[in-house]
Amino acid sequence: MLGHYRAMARIRAFEEAADRALKAGIVKGAIHLSIGQEAVASGVCANLARHDVITTTHRGHGHTLAKGAEPARMMAELFGRADGTCRGKGGSMHIADFAIGMLGANGVVAASIPIAVGAAQGFRVRGETHRVACTFFGDGAINRGPFLEGLNWAKIYELPVLFVCEDNGFAATTRTDAMTAGGGPDARAASLGIPTLVVDGNDVAAVDEAARDLVARLRAGAGPQFLLARTYRLKGHTAADPGAYRPSEEVEARWRDDPILRCAEALRVHGIAEERLAGILREAEAEIAAAVAAAEASPWPEAALAREDVQDVGAPLPPERA
Repeated sequence: MLGHYRAMARIRAFEEAADRALKAGIVKGAIHLSIGQEAVASGVCANLARHDVITTTHRGHGHTLAKGAEPARMMAELFGRADGTCRGKGGSMHIADFAIGMLGANGVVAASIPIAVGAAQGFRVRGETHRVACTFFGDGAINRGPFLEGLNWAKIYELPVLFVCEDNGFAATTRTDAMTAGGGPDARAASLGIPTLVVDGNDVAAVDEAARDLVARLRAGAGPQFLLARTYRLKGHTAADPGAYRPSEEVEARWRDDPILRCAEALRVHGIAEERLAGILREAEAEIAAAVAAAEASPWPEAALAREDVQDVGAPLPPERA
Protein backbone atom coordinates (compact mmCIF):
# COMPACT_ATOMS: atom_id res chain seq x y z
CA MET A 1 0.00 0.00 0.00
CA LEU A 2 2.92 2.35 0.62
CA GLY A 3 4.11 1.56 -2.89
CA HIS A 4 0.69 2.41 -4.29
CA TYR A 5 0.54 5.61 -2.26
CA ARG A 6 3.93 6.64 -3.64
CA ALA A 7 2.94 5.75 -7.23
CA MET A 8 -0.33 7.68 -7.03
CA ALA A 9 1.39 10.67 -5.44
CA ARG A 10 3.89 10.77 -8.32
CA ILE A 11 1.09 10.62 -10.91
CA ARG A 12 -0.83 13.40 -9.18
CA ALA A 13 2.25 15.60 -8.88
CA PHE A 14 3.14 15.01 -12.53
CA GLU A 15 -0.30 15.94 -13.78
CA GLU A 16 -0.60 19.02 -11.59
CA ALA A 17 2.79 20.19 -12.90
CA ALA A 18 1.72 19.49 -16.49
CA ASP A 19 -1.47 21.47 -15.89
CA ARG A 20 0.54 24.44 -14.60
CA ALA A 21 2.89 24.21 -17.59
CA LEU A 22 -0.06 24.21 -20.00
CA LYS A 23 -1.51 27.33 -18.37
CA ALA A 24 1.93 28.96 -18.58
CA GLY A 25 2.07 28.26 -22.31
CA ILE A 26 4.97 25.80 -22.02
CA VAL A 27 2.92 22.77 -23.06
CA LYS A 28 1.26 23.24 -26.44
CA GLY A 29 -1.99 21.59 -27.41
CA ALA A 30 -4.47 19.75 -25.20
CA ILE A 31 -3.70 17.54 -22.24
CA HIS A 32 -6.20 15.23 -20.54
CA LEU A 33 -5.71 14.75 -16.80
CA SER A 34 -6.48 11.52 -14.97
CA ILE A 35 -6.65 13.19 -11.55
CA GLY A 36 -8.96 11.00 -9.48
CA GLN A 37 -8.24 7.84 -11.48
CA GLU A 38 -4.73 7.09 -10.20
CA ALA A 39 -5.74 3.91 -8.37
CA VAL A 40 -6.51 2.12 -11.63
CA ALA A 41 -3.10 2.87 -13.12
CA SER A 42 -1.20 1.90 -9.98
CA GLY A 43 -3.31 -1.13 -9.09
CA VAL A 44 -3.11 -2.68 -12.55
CA CYS A 45 0.48 -1.86 -13.51
CA ALA A 46 1.83 -3.17 -10.20
CA ASN A 47 0.92 -6.62 -11.49
CA LEU A 48 2.57 -6.27 -14.90
CA ALA A 49 6.18 -7.16 -15.63
CA ARG A 50 8.53 -5.01 -17.68
CA HIS A 51 8.22 -7.45 -20.59
CA ASP A 52 4.44 -7.04 -20.63
CA VAL A 53 3.00 -4.27 -22.80
CA ILE A 54 0.29 -1.67 -22.40
CA THR A 55 -1.62 0.69 -24.65
CA THR A 56 -3.59 3.64 -23.39
CA THR A 57 -5.76 6.59 -24.27
CA HIS A 58 -5.36 10.34 -24.60
CA ARG A 59 -5.64 10.29 -20.77
CA GLY A 60 -2.54 8.15 -20.33
CA HIS A 61 0.04 9.93 -18.17
CA GLY A 62 -0.79 7.82 -15.12
CA HIS A 63 -0.57 4.49 -16.93
CA THR A 64 2.76 5.45 -18.50
CA LEU A 65 4.29 6.48 -15.18
CA ALA A 66 2.93 3.41 -13.40
CA LYS A 67 4.45 1.17 -16.08
CA GLY A 68 7.88 2.62 -15.29
CA ALA A 69 8.50 5.65 -17.49
CA GLU A 70 10.96 8.30 -16.33
CA PRO A 71 9.10 11.51 -15.35
CA ALA A 72 11.78 13.80 -16.83
CA ARG A 73 11.58 12.16 -20.26
CA MET A 74 7.79 12.15 -20.11
CA MET A 75 7.69 15.83 -19.21
CA ALA A 76 10.16 16.61 -21.99
CA GLU A 77 7.79 14.86 -24.38
CA LEU A 78 4.90 17.05 -23.23
CA PHE A 79 7.15 20.09 -23.71
CA GLY A 80 7.99 18.95 -27.27
CA ARG A 81 11.69 18.62 -26.49
CA ALA A 82 14.37 16.36 -27.96
CA ASP A 83 14.89 14.39 -24.73
CA GLY A 84 11.26 13.25 -24.72
CA THR A 85 10.37 9.59 -25.05
CA CYS A 86 9.35 10.26 -28.67
CA ARG A 87 11.88 13.07 -29.16
CA GLY A 88 9.10 15.60 -28.71
CA LYS A 89 7.02 14.35 -31.62
CA GLY A 90 4.25 12.53 -29.78
CA GLY A 91 3.28 14.93 -27.04
CA SER A 92 0.74 14.14 -24.36
CA MET A 93 -1.85 12.28 -26.43
CA HIS A 94 0.60 10.07 -28.34
CA ILE A 95 3.32 9.44 -25.80
CA ALA A 96 5.07 6.06 -26.07
CA ASP A 97 8.05 4.34 -24.51
CA PHE A 98 8.87 0.94 -25.99
CA ALA A 99 11.71 0.44 -23.49
CA ILE A 100 9.17 -0.12 -20.71
CA GLY A 101 6.55 -1.88 -22.85
CA MET A 102 4.37 1.18 -23.34
CA LEU A 103 3.25 0.90 -26.97
CA GLY A 104 1.52 4.25 -27.05
CA ALA A 105 -1.25 6.54 -26.00
CA ASN A 106 -3.80 7.30 -28.69
CA GLY A 107 -5.85 10.40 -29.42
CA VAL A 108 -8.44 8.32 -31.29
CA VAL A 109 -11.00 6.89 -28.88
CA ALA A 110 -10.78 3.05 -28.68
CA ALA A 111 -7.92 2.92 -31.19
CA SER A 112 -5.47 1.56 -28.63
CA ILE A 113 -7.57 -1.60 -28.13
CA PRO A 114 -6.71 -3.40 -31.40
CA ILE A 115 -3.06 -2.40 -31.01
CA ALA A 116 -2.87 -4.34 -27.74
CA VAL A 117 -4.72 -7.25 -29.31
CA GLY A 118 -2.25 -7.23 -32.19
CA ALA A 119 0.65 -7.28 -29.73
CA ALA A 120 -0.89 -10.29 -28.00
CA GLN A 121 -1.30 -12.00 -31.37
CA GLY A 122 2.39 -11.38 -31.92
CA PHE A 123 3.19 -13.03 -28.58
CA ARG A 124 1.19 -16.05 -29.70
CA VAL A 125 2.95 -16.27 -33.07
CA ARG A 126 6.38 -16.08 -31.41
CA GLY A 127 5.49 -18.51 -28.64
CA GLU A 128 6.05 -15.90 -25.91
CA THR A 129 3.61 -17.42 -23.45
CA HIS A 130 4.99 -15.42 -20.52
CA ARG A 131 3.90 -12.05 -21.91
CA VAL A 132 0.63 -10.18 -21.40
CA ALA A 133 -0.87 -7.20 -23.24
CA CYS A 134 -3.01 -4.74 -21.30
CA THR A 135 -5.15 -2.00 -22.81
CA PHE A 136 -6.74 0.88 -20.90
CA PHE A 137 -9.80 2.67 -22.28
CA GLY A 138 -12.76 4.68 -21.02
CA ASP A 139 -16.44 3.82 -20.90
CA GLY A 140 -17.05 6.13 -23.85
CA ALA A 141 -14.90 3.82 -26.00
CA ILE A 142 -17.33 0.90 -25.80
CA ASN A 143 -19.61 2.51 -28.38
CA ARG A 144 -16.90 2.52 -31.03
CA GLY A 145 -16.14 -0.27 -33.47
CA PRO A 146 -12.60 -1.12 -32.32
CA PHE A 147 -13.99 -2.15 -28.92
CA LEU A 148 -16.11 -4.97 -30.33
CA GLU A 149 -13.55 -5.89 -32.96
CA GLY A 150 -10.74 -6.06 -30.42
CA LEU A 151 -12.64 -8.09 -27.83
CA ASN A 152 -13.99 -10.47 -30.47
CA TRP A 153 -10.56 -11.14 -32.01
CA ALA A 154 -8.97 -11.66 -28.61
CA LYS A 155 -11.65 -14.16 -27.60
CA ILE A 156 -11.69 -16.07 -30.88
CA TYR A 157 -7.94 -16.68 -30.56
CA GLU A 158 -7.90 -16.80 -26.72
CA LEU A 159 -5.19 -14.16 -26.59
CA PRO A 160 -3.49 -12.93 -23.37
CA VAL A 161 -5.15 -9.51 -23.26
CA LEU A 162 -6.30 -7.69 -20.15
CA PHE A 163 -9.01 -5.20 -21.09
CA VAL A 164 -9.27 -2.45 -18.46
CA CYS A 165 -12.25 -0.12 -18.72
CA GLU A 166 -11.90 3.01 -16.60
CA ASP A 167 -15.57 3.82 -16.14
CA ASN A 168 -15.63 7.45 -14.98
CA GLY A 169 -19.22 8.00 -16.08
CA PHE A 170 -18.47 10.44 -18.88
CA ALA A 171 -17.69 10.30 -22.58
CA ALA A 172 -15.97 13.68 -22.90
CA THR A 173 -18.71 16.03 -21.65
CA THR A 174 -21.69 13.68 -21.91
CA ARG A 175 -22.82 11.20 -19.28
CA THR A 176 -22.15 7.77 -20.68
CA ASP A 177 -25.37 6.20 -19.46
CA ALA A 178 -27.32 8.68 -21.61
CA MET A 179 -25.78 7.25 -24.77
CA THR A 180 -25.05 3.60 -23.98
CA ALA A 181 -27.71 0.93 -24.34
CA GLY A 182 -27.80 -2.31 -22.39
CA GLY A 183 -25.90 -3.36 -19.32
CA GLY A 184 -22.69 -1.46 -19.97
CA PRO A 185 -19.04 -2.44 -20.58
CA ASP A 186 -18.92 -5.65 -18.52
CA ALA A 187 -22.19 -6.93 -20.01
CA ARG A 188 -20.82 -6.46 -23.51
CA ALA A 189 -17.61 -8.28 -22.64
CA ALA A 190 -19.55 -11.13 -20.99
CA SER A 191 -21.74 -11.47 -24.09
CA LEU A 192 -18.60 -12.49 -25.97
CA GLY A 193 -17.68 -15.05 -23.33
CA ILE A 194 -14.91 -12.95 -21.75
CA PRO A 195 -14.69 -13.31 -17.95
CA THR A 196 -15.23 -9.99 -16.16
CA LEU A 197 -14.56 -8.46 -12.76
CA VAL A 198 -16.09 -5.21 -11.51
CA VAL A 199 -14.26 -3.23 -8.82
CA ASP A 200 -14.32 0.10 -7.03
CA GLY A 201 -11.70 1.88 -9.10
CA ASN A 202 -10.94 4.33 -6.29
CA ASP A 203 -9.88 1.51 -3.96
CA VAL A 204 -6.31 0.76 -4.98
CA ALA A 205 -6.20 -2.44 -2.91
CA ALA A 206 -9.31 -3.77 -4.67
CA VAL A 207 -7.88 -2.90 -8.09
CA ASP A 208 -4.57 -4.57 -7.20
CA GLU A 209 -6.27 -7.75 -6.01
CA ALA A 210 -8.49 -7.97 -9.09
CA ALA A 211 -5.63 -7.28 -11.50
CA ARG A 212 -3.44 -9.86 -9.76
CA ASP A 213 -6.14 -12.49 -10.25
CA LEU A 214 -6.76 -11.62 -13.89
CA VAL A 215 -3.08 -11.43 -14.84
CA ALA A 216 -2.51 -14.84 -13.22
CA ARG A 217 -5.32 -16.25 -15.37
CA LEU A 218 -3.77 -14.71 -18.47
CA ARG A 219 -0.36 -16.20 -17.75
CA ALA A 220 -2.02 -19.57 -17.20
CA GLY A 221 -3.49 -19.43 -20.72
CA ALA A 222 -7.12 -18.73 -19.78
CA GLY A 223 -7.66 -16.26 -22.62
CA PRO A 224 -8.70 -12.61 -22.47
CA GLN A 225 -9.97 -11.06 -19.23
CA PHE A 226 -11.98 -7.89 -18.59
CA LEU A 227 -11.71 -5.51 -15.63
CA LEU A 228 -14.29 -2.79 -15.13
CA ALA A 229 -13.06 -0.17 -12.65
CA ARG A 230 -15.68 2.36 -11.59
CA THR A 231 -13.98 5.68 -10.91
CA TYR A 232 -14.40 9.42 -11.48
CA ARG A 233 -12.24 12.09 -13.09
CA LEU A 234 -12.05 15.04 -10.75
CA LYS A 235 -11.08 17.49 -13.51
CA GLY A 236 -12.71 18.32 -16.82
CA HIS A 237 -12.33 16.37 -20.03
CA THR A 238 -9.28 18.45 -20.94
CA ALA A 239 -7.19 20.73 -18.74
CA ALA A 240 -9.01 23.67 -20.35
CA ASP A 241 -12.48 22.26 -19.58
CA PRO A 242 -14.01 23.68 -16.38
CA GLY A 243 -16.48 20.79 -16.24
CA ALA A 244 -19.47 23.09 -15.76
CA TYR A 245 -21.82 20.35 -17.00
CA ARG A 246 -21.38 18.62 -13.62
CA PRO A 247 -23.07 19.93 -10.45
CA SER A 248 -20.48 21.36 -8.05
CA GLU A 249 -21.85 19.30 -5.16
CA GLU A 250 -21.31 16.12 -7.19
CA VAL A 251 -17.67 16.97 -7.81
CA GLU A 252 -17.13 18.03 -4.20
CA ALA A 253 -18.51 14.71 -2.98
CA ARG A 254 -16.22 12.81 -5.32
CA TRP A 255 -13.17 14.76 -4.12
CA ARG A 256 -13.89 13.26 -0.70
CA ASP A 257 -13.57 9.86 -2.40
CA ASP A 258 -10.14 10.73 -3.82
CA PRO A 259 -8.18 7.44 -4.15
CA ILE A 260 -5.05 9.03 -2.67
CA LEU A 261 -6.95 10.18 0.41
CA ARG A 262 -8.52 6.74 0.77
CA CYS A 263 -5.15 5.03 0.52
CA ALA A 264 -3.68 7.42 3.08
CA GLU A 265 -6.49 6.69 5.52
CA ALA A 266 -5.99 2.94 5.12
CA LEU A 267 -2.29 3.38 5.86
CA ARG A 268 -3.05 5.47 8.96
CA VAL A 269 -5.34 2.71 10.22
CA HIS A 270 -2.43 0.29 9.86
CA GLY A 271 -0.10 2.50 11.88
CA ILE A 272 1.75 4.51 9.25
CA ALA A 273 2.75 7.86 10.72
CA GLU A 274 1.39 11.10 9.29
CA GLU A 275 4.90 12.44 8.79
CA ARG A 276 5.83 9.47 6.66
CA LEU A 277 2.80 10.04 4.43
CA ALA A 278 3.61 13.75 4.17
CA GLY A 279 7.21 12.88 3.33
CA ILE A 280 6.10 10.73 0.41
CA LEU A 281 4.06 13.62 -0.97
CA ARG A 282 7.06 15.97 -0.62
CA GLU A 283 9.34 13.47 -2.36
CA ALA A 284 6.89 13.19 -5.26
CA GLU A 285 6.66 16.99 -5.60
CA ALA A 286 10.46 17.31 -5.55
CA GLU A 287 10.93 14.56 -8.13
CA ILE A 288 8.45 16.15 -10.52
CA ALA A 289 9.89 19.63 -9.98
CA ALA A 290 13.24 18.21 -11.06
CA ALA A 291 11.57 16.62 -14.07
CA VAL A 292 10.10 19.97 -15.09
CA ALA A 293 13.50 21.65 -14.78
CA ALA A 294 15.15 18.93 -16.87
CA ALA A 295 12.44 19.20 -19.51
CA GLU A 296 12.81 22.97 -19.73
CA ALA A 297 16.57 22.54 -20.17
CA SER A 298 16.13 19.97 -22.94
CA PRO A 299 16.85 21.24 -26.47
CA TRP A 300 14.25 21.52 -29.20
CA PRO A 301 14.33 18.71 -31.80
CA GLU A 302 16.22 19.31 -35.01
CA ALA A 303 13.94 20.12 -37.94
CA ALA A 304 15.64 17.37 -39.95
CA LEU A 305 14.06 14.77 -37.65
CA ALA A 306 10.53 15.67 -38.75
CA ARG A 307 10.35 12.92 -41.38
CA GLU A 308 11.92 10.21 -39.25
CA ASP A 309 9.80 7.61 -37.42
CA VAL A 310 7.09 7.82 -40.07
CA GLN A 311 6.02 5.38 -42.75
CA ASP A 312 8.61 4.95 -45.50
CA VAL A 313 6.96 5.37 -48.89
CA GLY A 314 10.19 5.50 -50.84
CA ALA A 315 12.15 8.47 -52.12
CA PRO A 316 10.15 11.73 -51.96
CA LEU A 317 8.90 13.25 -55.18
CA PRO A 318 10.89 16.13 -56.66
CA PRO A 319 9.33 19.57 -56.02
CA GLU A 320 7.94 19.86 -59.54
CA ARG A 321 5.99 16.59 -59.15
CA ALA A 322 4.98 16.93 -55.50
